[in-house]
Amino acid sequence: FGLPVFRHGDAADEVSKLLHSVAVFPERAHLVGAYSLGKAQRVIALMRAAGYDAPIYMHGALERITGYYLQRGIALGDVRPVRLADRSKLGGTITICPPSALNDLWARRFPDPVTAFASGWMRVRARARQNGVALPLVISDHADWDGLTATIAATGASEIWVTHGQEDALVHWCTSRGLKARPLDIVGYGDEDEDAPTEAADA
Repeated sequence: FGLPVFRHGDAADEVSKLLHSVAVFPERAHLVGAYSLGKAQRVIALMRAAGYDAPIYMHGALERITGYYLQRGIALGDVRPVRLADRSKLGGTITICPPSALNDLWARRFPDPVTAFASGWMRVRARARQNGVALPLVISDHADWDGLTATIAATGASEIWVTHGQEDALVHWCTSRGLKARPLDIVGYGDEDEDAPTEAADA
C-alpha cells in the first residue's frame, strides 16, 4: 500500500457500516469476503466488540482455522458452519467466506445477498466495483502509507530500499526528505495481489 491514497482508518468504523447494513436490510444475507488466516477471525472479533451477538456463519474453507482459534481460547462467540444451515433462510445474517466465493455460484444460494469485502484494497472504489462488491470494508493487516512513512522515519536509516507495491511514490517521498532510496527488484516478488489468492469455494 505504498501510495498516499491508502490510509486505513478505524476498522471498528468499517464494521459499523456492515452492522448498519444488516439492520437496514434484515431480509438480505450479508456475505463478507475475508482471508481465512487471521483476517476472517479479526472481522468476527470486531463484530463481537461492536456488540453483535447473533450467530455468524462461515464458509467451509474457514472452518478449520477458525476452529483452531476457538480451541486456543479465542472468544469469537457463536460461529456456525454455513453448510449445516438452509441458506435460503439466512436473511438478516452474516456469513464470512473467502473473497473468491463472493462471485461464485455458492453465493447465489443466499437470499438477495449483499456482498462485502474486508481489504485495504477497498479504499479504491473502482477496485470494489470491478470485483462486484456492494459494501467495501477498508480493513487491512498491512501497513498503510502513514505506517510506512512513520516506520522509515523511526528507523533513522539513511538509505531505503523499496520493494512490493508502488515503489516510485515511496522512493520519491524518501528522496524529497534527503534520504537515499531506490526500488529493489526481486524476480517474482510482488506478482501476488492481496485479492488474488483463490481458496476452494466449497461450503
